[in-house]
Amino acid sequence: MSVLVYTESEEGKFKKIAFEAVSYAKGIANILGTSVIAVSINGNQTDQLGKYGASKVLSVSNDKLENFNASAYADVIAQAAEQEAANIIVISSSANCKYLAPLLAINMEAGYVPNAIELPSSVAPFKIKSNVFSNKAFANSEITTEKKLIGLAKNAFGVVENETSSIQENFSPAISEDNLLTKVTSLEKSNDKITIADADIVVSAGRGLKGPENWGMIEELAETLGAATACSKPVSDLGWRPHSEHVGQTGKPVSSNLYIAIGISGAIQHLAGVNSSKVKVVINSDSEAPFFKAADYGIVGDAFEYVPQLIEKLKEFKSNNA
Repeated sequence: MSVLVYTESEEGKFKKIAFEAVSYAKGIANILGTSVIAVSINGNQTDQLGKYGASKVLSVSNDKLENFNASAYADVIAQAAEQEAANIIVISSSANCKYLAPLLAINMEAGYVPNAIELPSSVAPFKIKSNVFSNKAFANSEITTEKKLIGLAKNAFGVVENETSSIQENFSPAISEDNLLTKVTSLEKSNDKITIADADIVVSAGRGLKGPENWGMIEELAETLGAATACSKPVSDLGWRPHSEHVGQTGKPVSSNLYIAIGISGAIQHLAGVNSSKVKVVINSDSEAPFFKAADYGIVGDAFEYVPQLIEKLKEFKSNNA
C-alpha cells in the first residue's frame, strides 16, 4: 500500500509546496514501510520529485487540464489512487487544494484532516495533529475510514531531500466533460517576483506608511531579503496596494519562516492570518500596538527612520558575505 501525493505546479514548474508534500509523504511511507507515488498534472522535470522521496511519478499531460479545475483534478487524483491501490493521499493546504480536498474526499469516501503539522503519531489507529481555529489551537484527530486524505500545512514539515530512484510513467485518466463545465476565461497574476504563497520571507506594511508613495522602501527591503511584499486589509481597501497582497484572515494566509510587519497595528483578523509564521518582527511607533504581543522581535520607532537603516545594514552584510 503506497502513499500517493499530489504535486502542484504552475506553468509546468513545481511549487515549493510540492516538494514539501513529497517530503512529508515520504515520512509517512517510512513509518508504514512502503513507497511514495507522486501525481503530476502538466508538470515539467518530474524527475525532480525523486530527490524528495517519490519512487514513482504518474505524469499527466492534458491540455484540458492546463488551468486548475477542482472537480477535474480531484477525479484525476482519485483515479490514480485507485490504480495504485493507495489508501493514504497527501495534498497541500494551498488555496487550490482547499477547493479540491472536499471533492476528493467525497469521491474516495475518505476521512480528511486539513492543516496537518506533524507526521502521524500513530498509524493504528491513525492519529494526526493539525492547526485549527485560524492557527490558534491544535487538534489531534483520528481518521477511521479506510482511505485517508491529509492536507499538509504550508511550511510545517519543510523540504527534506531523500534521494530515491524514481520511475516516470505516463498516466492518462478518463476526463469527464461534466468536470470541465467551469471554464477559465482570463487569468490575472501579480507582478511580484516571489508570491506570498511560496515566499519564505514576507515584508508587509500597513497604514503607518501614510500613503502608496512611500512603498518604495518596503519593496527595496523585500528585494534585499528576497522576500514577497504584502499589506494589511485597510491598505488594499484604500487602493494603495493590490488586493493580491492583502494578508490576514480575510486575505491570504501566511506561513513564512520570517514575517516583517511595518506600520501594522495588528488587528485580530490580521494576526489570525499570519499567526503560523515562524518568526514575526514588528516595527511600529505605537508601543501599545497589539502586534507586539504576538511578535518575536519588535522595534518601537518610526518606520521611516528604521527601515532605511535596516536596508543599509542588510546590503552591507550581503556585500561582506558575498
